[in-house]
Amino acid sequence: MTILAFTNARICRHGALSPPSPLYFDNAEGLIVLPPPDPTEVETIDLQNRILAPAFLELQTNGCVGVHFTNHRSDEEYGENLEKVLPLLKPRTFNNGAALLGAHCEGPFLNPSKKGAHDASLMLNPSKTSISATYGPSTTSIKLLTLAPELPSSTALTTALTQPPYNIRVSLGHSTASYATGLSALQAGATCLTHVFNAMEPLHHRTPGLAGLIASSSLSSSAEVEKKEEKEPPCYYSLIADGIHLHPATLTLAFRANPTRCILITDSIEVAGLPDGLYPGNAQVAHPQRKVGNRVTVEGTETLIGSCCGIDEC
Repeated sequence: MTILAFTNARICRHGALSPPSPLYFDNAEGLIVLPPPDPTEVETIDLQNRILAPAFLELQTNGCVGVHFTNHRSDEEYGENLEKVLPLLKPRTFNNGAALLGAHCEGPFLNPSKKGAHDASLMLNPSKTSISATYGPSTTSIKLLTLAPELPSSTALTTALTQPPYNIRVSLGHSTASYATGLSALQAGATCLTHVFNAMEPLHHRTPGLAGLIASSSLSSSAEVEKKEEKEPPCYYSLIADGIHLHPATLTLAFRANPTRCILITDSIEVAGLPDGLYPGNAQVAHPQRKVGNRVTVEGTETLIGSCCGIDEC
């Protein structure tokens, strides 16, 4: 028997819960299917009003169990290796592991003053380079790209990236941008915010910064909204939900602001899954890393590097 029928389940569709209804799943093919004509082929599982929702979707990870994606042997080889690695990150499935959705490039068009644990020497000004010079001749593997919208020429870059032939979704982060600058980036084609509150200006009641965009669309006024037959949806935004990068109260506030557009991420690094201790830096982090539980900092500082929680803990 390969067809499973999950009954009395509240199913999450487009971020909202539907009334309890059955969902049929082909266990052999791994697909959601229509009800089979022969009810004897179905094994029923009563979920008793539990929630059935997509899970284990990770939009930001730097590595785990000792492997960091940006490690390289020398600075001279970095560009060459980047052109070799990016094509390997194209969307594909594996027999014994998670499916790969493509690459999320966090940079290099980031603001050095909001570098976090990143190496500022690797950051670039978009007005002084090109897409092909930065990412190589092929960008088909890149599905999401984080940039700082206040950098020179970032608006033109955002527009170019989000249109053919690239069709890359742009997210805003590692930035000192104001609310107005962020809004302009949304109008240029950006659709997401990267790990809100971390590596950006703090939310203030008069100067909200990028964090103030979590409930905003690219339309800047109610008058503009009224001119549209359909309101444009607010942007997506990600939150590091490890209980360390954000206080639980802050996390709850941000999530409840717009739960249908909120994406929980780990931002995990290579020491995730390893015992507590002191670990060497990597191509991204130039200093030793101290791991205590799920908290990882640059040794001798309180600078958070990344998370060590799994997506199931978010």
